[in-house]
Amino acid sequence: MAVGLKAIARLCRFWYKHAMKRLPFLIGMSLFLQIAWFTPCLLAADDPAPPPEVLRITKGIFLVASPNLMDPNFRHAVVLICEHNHEQGTLGVIVNRPTDVLLSEALPQVPILKATSYQVFWGGPVQQQSILMLFRLTQPPTEPKEVMNGVYLGAGPDTLTQVITKPNPTETFRAYAGYAGWAPGQLEYEMSAGSWAIVNADTASIFDKDPGGLWVDLLDKLRAPRVIRSEQPPVTLN
Repeated sequence: MAVGLKAIARLCRFWYKHAMKRLPFLIGMSLFLQIAWFTPCLLAADDPAPPPEVLRITKGIFLVASPNLMDPNFRHAVVLICEHNHEQGTLGVIVNRPTDVLLSEALPQVPILKATSYQVFWGGPVQQQSILMLFRLTQPPTEPKEVMNGVYLGAGPDTLTQVITKPNPTETFRAYAGYAGWAPGQLEYEMSAGSWAIVNADTASIFDKDPGGLWVDLLDKLRAPRVIRSEQPPVTLN
């Protein structure tokens, strides 16, 4: 769905403010920050417990940005992977960046949204003029694009109307302006550089929890002993 011009302007201001607020982090970055803090074997090298589960890049997982990832597009980001394959690459949405733009402002041509208070989330730097929607549904929609159990990317207007007017208690949705995209092999390269870690996604983190605290919560989980680790090799200092 295309976004209205006024909403595009406000989303652009959101991105600019978000990027400039983090610009000082790009200056004087210490080599100390290059330590592979994600690597659980460094945290629990002497722990005789069985090794943690190995997760691979696939849809339905969270990418958690490393503290040393300084790109303002992804600083402190949590990305839900929605599509991934070796031929076309990877698509995801940043789930922890709400904006002050209402969905009714972004999509004024959709009558059912009038007078509603649904926020638009900033989903990523690609095609920010478009809206992607994630739905949590008890029944799959027509032609579903399932991301994980009960969570679907996109749905028709009938599904949107149902969720807004007659939802099941657990049904809801979130809207994202833009998305994050990686060419084939690009995300794997960033993983090998220590820019991201992988955590199993859950619907509560996407739809129910405070997005402002999500990155910190997942960071604490990753720093705990015997946490889930990614399939990529650790980064070491030369």
